[in-house]
Amino acid sequence: MSAVVLDNVTKVYPGGFLAVDRMNLRAEEGELLVLLGPSGCGKSTLLRMIAGLEEITAGDLWLGGKFANHLAPRDRDVAMVFQNGALYPHRTVRGNLSFPLEIAKADPGMTRERVVELSRALHIDETLDRRPGTLSGGQRQRVAMGRAIVRQPSLFLMDEPLSNLDAGMRTELRMEISSLVRALGVTTVYVTHDQVEALTLADRIAIMNRGVLQDIGTPAQVYNDPATAFTAAFLSSQQLNLLAATVRTPQNQFILLDFGPHQITMPWTDPRAYAVSQHTGSQIIVGIRPDALAPMPEKAEGPSFFGRVRTLEYHGHEWLAYLEAGIPSVTVPEPPDPRHKAYAGGANGSRARSMMRRLWGAADDAGEHTPPPPIGGTHRRADLIVRLGGRPVWRAGEHGRVAVDVSRLMLFTQAGGRIDPPRR
Repeated sequence: MSAVVLDNVTKVYPGGFLAVDRMNLRAEEGELLVLLGPSGCGKSTLLRMIAGLEEITAGDLWLGGKFANHLAPRDRDVAMVFQNGALYPHRTVRGNLSFPLEIAKADPGMTRERVVELSRALHIDETLDRRPGTLSGGQRQRVAMGRAIVRQPSLFLMDEPLSNLDAGMRTELRMEISSLVRALGVTTVYVTHDQVEALTLADRIAIMNRGVLQDIGTPAQVYNDPATAFTAAFLSSQQLNLLAATVRTPQNQFILLDFGPHQITMPWTDPRAYAVSQHTGSQIIVGIRPDALAPMPEKAEGPSFFGRVRTLEYHGHEWLAYLEAGIPSVTVPEPPDPRHKAYAGGANGSRARSMMRRLWGAADDAGEHTPPPPIGGTHRRADLIVRLGGRPVWRAGEHGRVAVDVSRLMLFTQAGGRIDPPRR
């Protein structure tokens, strides 16, 4: 097993494109760490730097306590599984599985035994004498996994290995990857843009956007207590309700979140109340997942929103309602993307000057403060998305009222950073 440590790692491509900006990250021994983010966020580049397939522009990489910046890929004891499998088309499944051991000049008898044993574990023993071109996509990915596992490396790197498969096959292989990796106890860094894969596979999830680490924690931590509005929105199976609200403290009796036509109160006993009160008179962003809203009777009491049901959507296992409530909605706040700028670091390997900050409001290159844009610039009237369960309680065109679970409100600054107390 091998721990992976990235210390201020930066990658800048020729022409000044900043792909990864000052990444600080650690994968513990035996951990399955998932890198999650949208396409183009730098996660595959980061994986390739760990493998030695991309040169590190600045910063340090440590593998198993050993400085690895200049180690050749073959000396890193790393096995990588690619999105397309990358099998040798002229070799049979048996030949693909045995190839790493043949290169290592392992005992032929041991090689044959290990290949057969592994093929049974991966349910590909009946394909040993077939070539990759005759296999299904799922079978090819099993062979690719087997070729990576067979020589028992100290580190697995997996670059979206399931993205080319259909939904049923992804679910099946996802379970196999999870059980195999944990049975072997090998440190694994797994790249995906699929939140379901991340939440179901990971010991911890590192979320990236535009080359910058947005959040890291266990699946429960990053889902229930996201560090940024970007994390909250990206980890929502249905679209997250991101709403603009003004914070008020009438006579200091309670916290009032003013959404315009609606108001929600938060008692001072709420552990987040003091942090929210620091934004009195200012607008903040409130994130509400669809399942934190529930239909309620008209005369019932409690924090709620009301509006007209514009449409209903049937998703097989549940219904979603789109409620026109007249509340200002905002888009996910993001810092400007400066990755097109020329690299400002020297050619002597000194650390790169950061061209991106985690949140708005950081000092720019000239040393001047750049304020975040006002939320008002992103206002739009949008529907509230409400999760109804297996049976709809409304029809399109009707008026409805939804209860709000205040304890599940996610509260962010205009810049998109969490304003409730940090995790401990």
